[in-house]
Amino acid sequence: MATNPSAETRDCWVVTPGHAGMENQAIALAEAVGLPFVVKRVHPRPPWTWLPPGWWPRPLAALGHDSDPIAPPWPDLLISCGRRAVPYARWVKRHSGGATTTVHIQNPQSRLSAFDLVAPPRHDHLRGANVVETEASLHRITPERLAAAAADFAPQLAHLPRPLVVVLIGGSNSCYELTAVAVSALAEQLRSLCLELGVGLAVTPSRRTGADNVETLRRALEGLPAVIWDFQEPNPYFGFLGLADALIVTSDSVNMVTEACATGKPVHVLHLAGGNRKFNEFHASMRQAGYTRPFQGVLEDWRYQPADDVAKIAARVHDLLAVKEKRPA
Repeated sequence: MATNPSAETRDCWVVTPGHAGMENQAIALAEAVGLPFVVKRVHPRPPWTWLPPGWWPRPLAALGHDSDPIAPPWPDLLISCGRRAVPYARWVKRHSGGATTTVHIQNPQSRLSAFDLVAPPRHDHLRGANVVETEASLHRITPERLAAAAADFAPQLAHLPRPLVVVLIGGSNSCYELTAVAVSALAEQLRSLCLELGVGLAVTPSRRTGADNVETLRRALEGLPAVIWDFQEPNPYFGFLGLADALIVTSDSVNMVTEACATGKPVHVLHLAGGNRKFNEFHASMRQAGYTRPFQGVLEDWRYQPADDVAKIAARVHDLLAVKEKRPA
């Protein structure tokens, strides 16, 4: 029979398929809860992955050789994110005798009551006694982290004029297409901001942006007060967010838009071709909340109080852990 360890010995697992966008959300919550945590990446194989996540027989047998072990001693808290992490969260909860508190970020696409808490974004439209909606995705942005990163990277951008406009560029995915035409148009708009308004630019492309598109940006911004990240470490992402006076973000990433909006600074969204219901609802809700405005080649100035979804979910997790701590062993 599982027992409830003392608060001093509590620990946490973060279980994800290893995708950065999912893993960062789960780590953000683990950091906010404050328990020591380990990240466990699971890489299940077919035919299990062809089944809905709640129907997997013997999920441990599905683990590939490059997966982290899912074995006792069981953690006090397990935070999962991603459909393929769901069977392992359910497995641990069952085999811990319910002693492990399980929290799933996003829609688990399985029975909600299998978890102690489910934290989906509002556009998933999930309802339940154990469901707490978030405005957007969870993130690791804090004022302290931004300030520290800004101090680290300030010397690299000290030669750029103010205001400093940070440009976060994603790329094509299953919903959006970043075309050469769109990149050329963006490059010309950025040139105009430099030449007409005298702004400085700090551009961070992603791996999805594509080498040709990055080269288009480099050619267009050559000789102007602009820095484009060259994918060499250290990653300047947090530093650029901390130093920005305003941001331009492509629409293809919920995480990227959410993290930009965590700064409280003006976030202009460049809408790419494509989208779907969830993305459209997300962007509409962010505009209605006053966080973002469409980017149409000009900069606007506004302020807002960022939502703190991470703190809200972390508070609920602490409540759940406190209830379990009070239960007799």
